[in-house]
Amino acid sequence: MNKILTSDFFNKKVTYVAENLIGKFLVRKIGNEEIAVMITEVEAYDGPNDLACHGRFGKTKRTQAMYLDAGYFYIYMIYGMYWMLNIVTGPKDYPAAVLIRGIKNLVGPGRLTKFLKIDQTFNQKIVAPTSFLWVEDHAKQIKSNEIIKTPRIGINYAGPIWSKKLYRFVLKSN
Repeated sequence: MNKILTSDFFNKKVTYVAENLIGKFLVRKIGNEEIAVMITEVEAYDGPNDLACHGRFGKTKRTQAMYLDAGYFYIYMIYGMYWMLNIVTGPKDYPAAVLIRGIKNLVGPGRLTKFLKIDQTFNQKIVAPTSFLWVEDHAKQIKSNEIIKTPRIGINYAGPIWSKKLYRFVLKSN
């Protein structure tokens, strides 16, 4: 039986949520069709001290979704062309989120959002079927030795400490 993940799942430390999202299924309802895809790559962004996290600048119009309760979407655009899908984690007013970077057979956060037709209209919506986008546990247990931990991609600007943190989680078989 597939279990829909609720805010309880997301209301934990961002690195815990990130690692445990590997193997879960992102589900998007478009019209009468449900598309379920396995999450295979994510990155964690851990609050105001993480120099790679948007929360390092404080609460702004762009980042206000990061300050919501756990289990809300934070969607933003990069390079003027790609939407990035993030899920807020941890306690309210602590700006931490997990970027969904890849799904089975599709790598790249921009490709993912294009494939699932995700845009800014999902920003600040709850991760739930009522938003037509949610996460399910299909009871496939992913062991920690099946997950590779690496530094995040493209964040050299965050300096030698934050750019080297092992906050990217990738399913080995992807």
